[in-house]
Amino acid sequence: MIKITFPAEQKVEEYSSRVTGFDILKSDILKEAVALKISGELYDLSREIESDTEVEVIQLSDEVGLDIIRHDAAHIMAQAVKELFPNTQITIGPTIQNGFYYDFATDRAFTTDDLASIERKMKEIIKSNHRFVREVWTRKQAIDFFSSIGEKYKVDIISSIPESEDLTVYRQGDFVDLCRGPHSPSTGRVKAFKLMKVAGAYWRGDAKGLMLQRIYGTAWRNKDELNTYLECLKEAEKRDHRKIAKDMDLFHIQEEAVGQVFWHEQGYTLYNVLESYIRKKLINNGYFEVRTPILVSKELWEKSGHWDKFRENMFIVDELESKKLAIKPMNCPCHVQIFNSHTRSYRDLPIRMAEFGTCHRNESSGSLHGLMRVRGFTQDDAHIFCMEEQVNSETVRFCDLLKEVYSELGFNEISVKFSDRPNVRAGDDEVWDRAEKALLEAVKEAGLSYEQSPGEGAFYGPKLEFVLKDAIGRNWQCGTLQVDFILPERLGAFYIGADGQKHHPVMLHRAILGTFERFIGILIEHYAGKFPLWLAPTQLAILTVTNEADDYATGICNTLKKQGVRVKTDLTNEKISYKIRLHSSNKIPILWVVGKNEVASKAVAVRNLGSGKQESFSYEKAAELILKSINLS
Repeated sequence: MIKITFPAEQKVEEYSSRVTGFDILKSDILKEAVALKISGELYDLSREIESDTEVEVIQLSDEVGLDIIRHDAAHIMAQAVKELFPNTQITIGPTIQNGFYYDFATDRAFTTDDLASIERKMKEIIKSNHRFVREVWTRKQAIDFFSSIGEKYKVDIISSIPESEDLTVYRQGDFVDLCRGPHSPSTGRVKAFKLMKVAGAYWRGDAKGLMLQRIYGTAWRNKDELNTYLECLKEAEKRDHRKIAKDMDLFHIQEEAVGQVFWHEQGYTLYNVLESYIRKKLINNGYFEVRTPILVSKELWEKSGHWDKFRENMFIVDELESKKLAIKPMNCPCHVQIFNSHTRSYRDLPIRMAEFGTCHRNESSGSLHGLMRVRGFTQDDAHIFCMEEQVNSETVRFCDLLKEVYSELGFNEISVKFSDRPNVRAGDDEVWDRAEKALLEAVKEAGLSYEQSPGEGAFYGPKLEFVLKDAIGRNWQCGTLQVDFILPERLGAFYIGADGQKHHPVMLHRAILGTFERFIGILIEHYAGKFPLWLAPTQLAILTVTNEADDYATGICNTLKKQGVRVKTDLTNEKISYKIRLHSSNKIPILWVVGKNEVASKAVAVRNLGSGKQESFSYEKAAELILKSINLS
């Protein structure tokens, strides 16, 4: 007898022989069921259950269920490509956020017309409703089969799979693909998809390898979800921070400094406003600010463990005075050096050390994307050195600060991911047990719900990732908090405890924005460049209708500057309608128009961005309104 437990329904059923999901689920549940989760492993509904177990039903409404459907779509696309272009070899086809892709080895450069043909063929395969059939093969059987049909990349993949793992393939009609699974019951479960674009990709990510053709697609539960996503993409294109930055003259990036930002006056003003805001928050929450070198010797990176982990992404400087130097990719080892510069007492803890630290990482050129992925960046970085019993309160304190900052910056929807120990890590299991336990208890104390990200922790400790949702529903992972019992010990950090003995502090690595560059990119797209008044690079522009108003405009501009308003004048001879369009397109929140009448009556005509209306106020009243708005924000 096999005992099947359904925890969600609090029931147990017994079966006389090995069964599948099709055998144990009722017909109404089967309609929405995509797979099962058994002892933490995902099972196809057709896969036999061989022993007593707990069963969780994965439905299409679940995120995991949607991911499986996207996996189905990737296989369906591969089958369609093979049927249309038989000489093409298939390589890998994973799911990604919002969709999937498949890499193909072919001499053909896929076109937009090809994508349309592939979509039509995919619809035929979906309509045929082929069952996804899982088979376990021997290594020899798999190599012989894929060699016989000319799929050398599949043979290469097989050679990299550990001998201890089962080799599984999936059939759908006449198409066979190497795959771990799982899949939904049949191709007909894919209801709404679209192929998006073609890009180049190197085999195994090796730039020295063959260039493949990568076709991206998206798949959703239904056509409504698909259409919503496509509309979101259109809106995202309008909000592209690179385009808006060009219109607003914020920054640019050029080939002579790949992945690094040239901040223009307006963009650097925005940068400084954000930095000043964060600095004030840190001071009010008990942090002090430091500055550490940008070039640090190889020896320190080796001691910290970063040399082995991040060497490929570090910029190395030729030996100087017999020492190999690296441009720092992160700040944490340097902050430990400041901690170590004095003998610390338990009475000194916690120590909250902050730095707007400029770092560099050698990101691949293909991954660079405006401000969202750069090689040179500045973090709102801080490290909290504390005793183990202080981890809880310091985590709660940080979470409260993070939520306050996000809210004031316009982000009110936040989700949290808890990432535990990765396979490759420093420290033993006892240390990781303590670190994970401390962080989990702190998250619960902070009143935060979270989802698990197994194996995604840093190499030195578990972490929290804070994900915010922007104005059009996109998720951005920004803030982090990592509990580190390891680095302080490796770098010899200690404090004198109440017992008079040396103890290693716990180090909390934390950031709220992440990097200024990326967060500013997110802000630009979130607000579509229409920043709240307090954050706008230029808060007010004074536009003259006639040169007779130039002195009046200049005078009130200078007065407002002294009162802290970021204001400029436009005294050009252009028509006022042109000036209004120009500065509106530059997303300046408030425009004051002044002509002969305004000069005579000491007044201004006020236009707020997006309102389309113009109201006249005395200068004193208009100045009072803008100063009040700035102070409130």
